[in-house]
Amino acid sequence: DFSQANMQEVVMTKAYAVGANFEGTNLQNAVLDRVEFAKANLKGVNFINAVITGINWNGADLTGATFEDALISVQDVKN
Repeated sequence: DFSQANMQEVVMTKAYAVGANFEGTNLQNAVLDRVEFAKANLKGVNFINAVITGINWNGADLTGATFEDALISVQDVKN
């Protein structure tokens, strides 16, 4: 359970977080590469200024998540 965690500036690569709870987590300025967020609870997550590439968002709940100034790969936008 990573809910409400301060993970600001974390580097997360090839992480398996299927179904994980990140509700309200601070991922500002994080680098997220090839993370499996399928079916994860990402409600209210702060992705401000994050670099996001190769993410599996299938079934993830992104309600209220903030992506201001985030760099998101084209492939991730399609998903």
